[in-house]
Amino acid sequence: MTTFGIDLGTTYSCISYVGDDGDPVIVRNDEGQELTPSVVYFETPHNVIVGEQAKDAAKSDAERVVSLIKRRMGSQDIEFDFDGVSYTPESVSAFILRDLARSARKATGAEVTDAVITVPAYFGLSERHATQLAGEIAGLTVVGVVPEPVAAALHYGALSGAEDRTILVYDLGGGTFDTTVIRLHGGDVTVVCTDGDHQLGGADWDDRIVTYLSECFVAAHPDAGAADSETFLQGLGLIAEDLKKSLSSRAAKRQLVQYGGAKLNVDLTRETFEELTADLLNRTLEITTRTLRVAEELGAGRPDTLLLVGGSTSMPAVARKLRDALGLEPLVHDPHLAVAKGAAMFALHKTIRVRLADSDETVGVKATAEALGVPEKTVGGLVAKKVTIVVPRAFGVGVVARDTDPEDGKIEVRHLLEANTPLPSPKITEQFFTAVSDQTSIHITIWEQAGAEVSHLVEYNKQIGEGLIERLPLLPKKSPIDITFAMDEAGLLTVDARELKTGQKIRIEVRIGGLDDRRVKQARDAVTRLA
Repeated sequence: MTTFGIDLGTTYSCISYVGDDGDPVIVRNDEGQELTPSVVYFETPHNVIVGEQAKDAAKSDAERVVSLIKRRMGSQDIEFDFDGVSYTPESVSAFILRDLARSARKATGAEVTDAVITVPAYFGLSERHATQLAGEIAGLTVVGVVPEPVAAALHYGALSGAEDRTILVYDLGGGTFDTTVIRLHGGDVTVVCTDGDHQLGGADWDDRIVTYLSECFVAAHPDAGAADSETFLQGLGLIAEDLKKSLSSRAAKRQLVQYGGAKLNVDLTRETFEELTADLLNRTLEITTRTLRVAEELGAGRPDTLLLVGGSTSMPAVARKLRDALGLEPLVHDPHLAVAKGAAMFALHKTIRVRLADSDETVGVKATAEALGVPEKTVGGLVAKKVTIVVPRAFGVGVVARDTDPEDGKIEVRHLLEANTPLPSPKITEQFFTAVSDQTSIHITIWEQAGAEVSHLVEYNKQIGEGLIERLPLLPKKSPIDITFAMDEAGLLTVDARELKTGQKIRIEVRIGGLDDRRVKQARDAVTRLA
């Protein structure tokens, strides 16, 4: 049975598997394209369209088109209503996943049941959990969620041989941005540290073009009513993406903009485009510099290789800026497809590990290769490979803020599990104390770093779980409580709290809220009916 790798992108998605020659194969969609626009068009109560046709529909029916849904993953208060039915970001993403699975089934003749889905390296627990739920709603068994830079590095490592090196992966996609330092050693892939902004990507460059074209058009035709037209702006969004791509190879382009019978030719040069977007590129460089600083603090040293991933790295300004700032020659490595191909390799890696877990490796490699229809050499190479990822953000517990009265209820966050800790993490225990006399219960709150950098202030953190030790005797002030944090390889955070006087304890397994089992089933039924 084939396990597929899916790059669920903000603007484009694709699906891949490892073929019988051991190389990743990208599945083409019905239009013969390797990339499918991550756009969903709720055309009628009985028909939902995904991909290029959905993208085109934004020109005429923008209110029924959903795009950039990846930026909404993990948001529990966002729903899209069409024809009396509400769709969560997970449900919208599930339509994209089902469309990819359908293309793969049509191309290979194999049922698409098991899949690995990629996520930005800097996605938090809620976003990762939402991605997993989207897969379940789409009818898939999600056997793994892998960071995009890790997938890209897996594919790069397979092509570049076994030479040891330290790689800086600069991943600028359509809607997210990550920088990750990765060590390749003896074929193993080890993440050193990661950083990023999942609200920054190529779509923001597009928006600057949209604003520029719109301002030019409205200035020339102030009475056309274009400024208040969502359809006009959606149409400019499609133009902007093509214009951005053109300026990657051309110094200038003239663009016809029209609305309501009014027309205007707008000339946009690459130089002007780069001026309009300079702050966005500078933002990526700030994050990159921060990542390199952390890598050096962790003993990784300077990277040997700068690997560019993501379609937006095709903009000439990206390579030029990085070359000047870092003194490294950027290597553009299959920017649109490397993540999906690496995901397919990771999917095969997971499948092999499961199959060989209870068997003799020497015998099992050959049998597994035959069962999966891939070369024995490929299986053997992946068996020996170890992939180590890190905690993308810091996690901690809420405590009474320093130099405040406990009765005021002001809290801050004490981080126990630091960002960039390798997974599975060790158990990390710290002792805390009750804040007031005669407590009969202890409320434990679990927090995840939400800001760009670690801070003890609650406004830069997000509460993701809680637990209560109750029915305690009247405890004196400063009674000790041991709290232990641990995260497994799959990213499940476990928190144990123990009140030492009575020995009472609780375990909190942090599973991010969102859709319960009933709502997941309802969403799956709705997607199955319409997709």
